[in-house]
Amino acid sequence: MNLTRRQMLQAMAAAPVSAAFGAGVGRRPRVAIIYTQCFHRSHAHVILENFLTDFLFNGRLTHPAVEVASIYADQISPIVNRDLTAEIERRFRIPRFRTIGEALTLGGRELAVEGVVSIGEHGDYPTDRLGVREYPRKRFFDEIVAVMRRSNRFVPIFNDKHLSYRWDWSREMYDVCRQHRIPFMAGSSVPLAQRRPAFDMPANAVVEEAVSIHGGPFEIYDFHGLEVLQAFVESRRGGETGIRAIEFLPREPLFAAARQGRWSLDLARAAMRAEFGDNVPDITRPIGGVEPWGILVTYRDGTKGVVLKLGSSGTRWNFACKLAGERTPRVTSHYVGPWRNRCLFMALSNAIQTFIGRREAVYPVERTLLTTGALAAAVQSRAAGEAVETPQLEIAYQPRDFSALRETGESWRILTEQTPETHSFDERPLRRM
Repeated sequence: MNLTRRQMLQAMAAAPVSAAFGAGVGRRPRVAIIYTQCFHRSHAHVILENFLTDFLFNGRLTHPAVEVASIYADQISPIVNRDLTAEIERRFRIPRFRTIGEALTLGGRELAVEGVVSIGEHGDYPTDRLGVREYPRKRFFDEIVAVMRRSNRFVPIFNDKHLSYRWDWSREMYDVCRQHRIPFMAGSSVPLAQRRPAFDMPANAVVEEAVSIHGGPFEIYDFHGLEVLQAFVESRRGGETGIRAIEFLPREPLFAAARQGRWSLDLARAAMRAEFGDNVPDITRPIGGVEPWGILVTYRDGTKGVVLKLGSSGTRWNFACKLAGERTPRVTSHYVGPWRNRCLFMALSNAIQTFIGRREAVYPVERTLLTTGALAAAVQSRAAGEAVETPQLEIAYQPRDFSALRETGESWRILTEQTPETHSFDERPLRRM
């Protein structure tokens, strides 16, 4: 049944209210939100709206489990009436500070928050010679940790998406957190989406090959494709042992590699059937006039992976894998909910708040570290026109069950494709201050 917006809000108001782990006892943890720019549908907006107002998670109205104590905006959008920073200050009475250090100390001398959310996506930043936007995630991280070191107190840090556009900086971020025992979590929203059909990797499965498919731009969506791949294959028998080599291939070399048996075209078609049913388009040709490309991932244990960019759909997140001893591949797609990818951030926000409350990542940060390194190698391979060996990605870790943090689809019985998309923070049910 499709509900009007008014009916949706009434249903949400009547629903039981849940909260992320750590809420409900005493004062909620205070967090500082550090971001590049905040405008409609930016990452800062779609994360913050679930920190400032009630949101849906698995069909339940969920109250934010943390309190936003401060914000820092690295840039204010020059487009008139676009930026939401002033509205956050005014509507929610949250102070904006001139520096990251002041945001973490609330204008004092010592660290005054229990967690930090760093959102380094969007904004006016330079692009390097390889076509990668130089978002200031490492700079944000360094300034955050400087306050913690000075205060001799270390609190959880969440880093939105991958760690940095430079591998050496990414590894340094990880090592610094280990050195100071800083709870660290990173990554994006896509692995937390509803899986249709439902699929979890069987225990002790041997994955012979896996394919992840997206339809977005170079690098920024290749990260998502690699992360989706990793979120599945990390659960194979023996856990993760690392990546031996990465190769970026444009269309003709990509499908030549398929004919040579280096990756399975049939497995990719199976993944697309999760989205298209029996009407799968010819994936060897440009879909909608958009050239495909692929990233071949050779794992150290012999597992084969491929990330494909097919078409131009920003909500295309398909996956398939071939397990040893099974003839039929396992397939699924990630359904993002209404309003394109915006509603994905409800589950991610819940996961971040759970992380801050527990002071423990809900899935291994090594997943993001490995994916970050794979992305950097793919960018390098694209520029060099050849495969890149990756001895630096000998990163071993064991998976963690994060199924309780994934959206099951119950939320989309309330919030449907017919529900008009809201803007700003105006029409969402507000948390009670």
